[in-house]
Amino acid sequence: MILASAIFIITLIFVIWQPKDLQIGTSAVIGALIALVLGVVSFSDVLIVTNIVWDATLSFIGIIILSLVLDEIGFFEWCALKMTKFSNGNGMKMFVYSILLGAFVSALFANDGAALILTPILLAQMKILKLNLKTIIAFLLAGGFISDSASLPLVFSNLTNIVTANYFNIGFSEYISNMLIPYIVSVFASIVFLWIILRKDIPKQVDISLLKDPQSAIKNKTLFYIAWIFLAVLLVGYFIGDMYDLPVSVFALGGGIIFLIIASIFKTVEPVKIIKDAPWQVVWFSIGLYIVVYGLKNAGLTDYLAVILQDLSHRGDVIAIVGTGFLAAILSAIMNNMPTVMIMDIALQDIPNQALAYANIIGCNLGPKMTPFGSLATLLWLHVLAKKGVNISFAQYSKFGLIITPPVLLIVLLSLAWF
Repeated sequence: MILASAIFIITLIFVIWQPKDLQIGTSAVIGALIALVLGVVSFSDVLIVTNIVWDATLSFIGIIILSLVLDEIGFFEWCALKMTKFSNGNGMKMFVYSILLGAFVSALFANDGAALILTPILLAQMKILKLNLKTIIAFLLAGGFISDSASLPLVFSNLTNIVTANYFNIGFSEYISNMLIPYIVSVFASIVFLWIILRKDIPKQVDISLLKDPQSAIKNKTLFYIAWIFLAVLLVGYFIGDMYDLPVSVFALGGGIIFLIIASIFKTVEPVKIIKDAPWQVVWFSIGLYIVVYGLKNAGLTDYLAVILQDLSHRGDVIAIVGTGFLAAILSAIMNNMPTVMIMDIALQDIPNQALAYANIIGCNLGPKMTPFGSLATLLWLHVLAKKGVNISFAQYSKFGLIITPPVLLIVLLSLAWF
């Protein structure tokens, strides 16, 4: 346990620290190789981990490719401009609409997609609107929070969703039927608490005349309209795939590649550039860190967690769901939600209560917002902001995250238990 813990902690430190621009995926892969060489994990363990995460990883690649193509044709900029114009210059409406936009993007394009693509667009708009730094940070904090808190409704909305759904053989339709209400509750609760915490920094009026017309953001109107139809057809495809037990990645990756080809035919994007710009480091990060964490499983961590979860499962559904969700949340905040979801899934496998699997997802999606390193989406979000000259300190973020996350998490878990 000491050796496995040491490898994990050192790997996580390098992932967060990124000395000399060492990429997160590189650090995770190095950690995995060290764990393999020192015998903390075996080659058969690597195959087991790969079997657990391959669908999630390929789905992520597809969703990001689709998101990058849509971003290139002006889809997200149009959405952001439309949202701002729709507020009619009312600062509070603009704040709420930006959160709803983030919830929409996070649900359909995953939380990492929201962090990578929507953040730079919103930041650029706020600078054009000449908002002060406190207001900009308030909008950014809200956007960063909703990217994870709204990543609940669809299997592909978060890598943690895909991993857990596959692990417990939860179908696409079954997943939605159980997580739709928690998603709605999460978005509503997030808006309420974000407004309570950040309302002092939200201006009453904003001069939206400074922004360009939303239509001007669209590079090809025909392709833009095709995109909406394509997204609708793709969503239907997920339901059809569920009927035939097809992996989510068949449609996520397939959809991303097909739309890239369509956009290339319209000569709106450069395929090579899109493929090159895709965050491949996230793939290596996902696989590498999962392998490192599997060493903790081999050292007995899942056995300890299983004892706690078994005890919770005998104390009634409400206590079991809330307890499981907060356990997953705390572990995610400390050791990142990617490894936490797998460890918790393994610990839950012998407990005949599938509601706890959903509680684990909720905890792993919302819980990491308590720390800057709790989720990959937050790490990407902070990295994007730093490149744009906006630095949010560890203390500033943690103070915000520790205040807002627990109440929102509790409300969402209760909605899962009661509905």
